[in-house]
Amino acid sequence: MKQTEPKRLYQLVADQIRGLIHGGDFPPGSRLPPERELSQQLGVSRPSLREALIALEIGGSVETRMGSGVYVLETANEREGSLAVLGESPTEIMQARAVIEGSLVVLASTRLTTGSLDRLRRSVDAMHRLASAGKSPVEPDRQFHLIIAETAGNTVLSRYVADLFDARRDPIGARISELVENTATWMAAVEEHENVLHALQAGDPIAAEAAMRSHLKSSEERWVGSDIKKVAPNDADGKAGRVRLG
Repeated sequence: MKQTEPKRLYQLVADQIRGLIHGGDFPPGSRLPPERELSQQLGVSRPSLREALIALEIGGSVETRMGSGVYVLETANEREGSLAVLGESPTEIMQARAVIEGSLVVLASTRLTTGSLDRLRRSVDAMHRLASAGKSPVEPDRQFHLIIAETAGNTVLSRYVADLFDARRDPIGARISELVENTATWMAAVEEHENVLHALQAGDPIAAEAAMRSHLKSSEERWVGSDIKKVAPNDADGKAGRVRLG
């Protein structure tokens, strides 16, 4: 007998909202209540609610309108089977990364060489250069985290770091990134990478761990904690800012 994979929390929350839609609480064309109100009504956290709303948007039940809110579509019943393939919870991805990479950076701090520090510096410089130019710095960002993981000397954990980073490209993570990330938030992340690098250069494993955990927590808050309806996909200068944080 084939086992059924347990549903992720955002899928369960999405099912609750879809039940309210089908039951007439939120008819087609209506705007859903504000996030704070709806999260209280459902008894879930706002990040979990946000992930569920993105899943419903990808599934064709709702539509996010910048500066306005989330609206129920007329075609809300058409694609109900699509939620199972959207990937892991972005919140849980970032929490897992903080646990693993917070420990790996401590190990790496005792094994760093001049060469590996130079590679980390080049990665941060590339991130800054690309972000400043309005381009996606996702590749040097990924490289920065993988250099630290590889320096720690555990190939199994290095694979986990790579897999968790790449999981942010899943449909639900990619859609959230499109909605909330911009050049300004990316520049904040670059500064956090600088903090990690400075701690490593100083040979301070405690500071390196604190900087890494702080970076990944801040990245989680920017990625999943932002209020979607108030954030536009462009930066203050009107330049495209759809870049990925990590």
